[in-house]
Amino acid sequence: NPWYDTTCCPPNLQRVLASLPGYFYSTSAAGLWVHLFDNNSLNWKLEDGTRVRLDQSTKYPWDGKVALTVSPAAAKDFTLYVRRIASAQSVRVAVDGLPVAAPKIEKGYIALRRTWKPGAKVTVQFDITPRLVVSNALVRDNIGKVAVERGPLVYCMESLDQPASSSVFDWTLESSAAGARFKSEWKPDLLGGIVTLSHSATRPVEPYEKQPLYQSVSPNPPRSVAGQVTLIPYYTFHNREITAMQVWIPTDARGAVQ
Repeated sequence: NPWYDTTCCPPNLQRVLASLPGYFYSTSAAGLWVHLFDNNSLNWKLEDGTRVRLDQSTKYPWDGKVALTVSPAAAKDFTLYVRRIASAQSVRVAVDGLPVAAPKIEKGYIALRRTWKPGAKVTVQFDITPRLVVSNALVRDNIGKVAVERGPLVYCMESLDQPASSSVFDWTLESSAAGARFKSEWKPDLLGGIVTLSHSATRPVEPYEKQPLYQSVSPNPPRSVAGQVTLIPYYTFHNREITAMQVWIPTDARGAVQ
């Protein structure tokens, strides 16, 4: 635009870009802190003035592996703090190819204290296996439903991704649903490049929208058909066409889902 009626937006964007280094990294008297993960290079200094370079290589959040190359100007003793992703059920750490057994956690960060030499390699592997989440039972609308997460991302269903363009509201995840049962697939040409999730589910032979509003309880479960549902990251919904979407999906599991 040649000009904006409200001039707050352009400088706010510039402010965000200028502050990104501080979101990704910080320093303290103890060492260097890594807060966020993406492909980038840091050229900065420790608080005692020692110059340090850190290079990140990762496909996060689609892949849980984060590779870091730590290069102080000269061999230097300090702590490298790497944020431990809260959503990861497990994490593996290696330094120069050697596994770190039971890495120390401080304030939610993996604390790696040693004498760092230029070119030291750190690999952090976060578990981003898809998982099911339930809400507190006091959230009455979510009773009998689960949400699906993978790594830091929440997923959702859109009707246009489901078999025969069926409604998202017809499907129920099978009770055997577990993270290992989800199929993850990288689709570079979909919505800017995303990982989709698919899982077995069932739906009634007669869609719910064609059933009466009220009906008598039957001892026999309604007839259903099996199929596969597809989920996309929540942040990408409503970017193709107008369609129904849901995050909380019914499941036939009994009790809390672990």
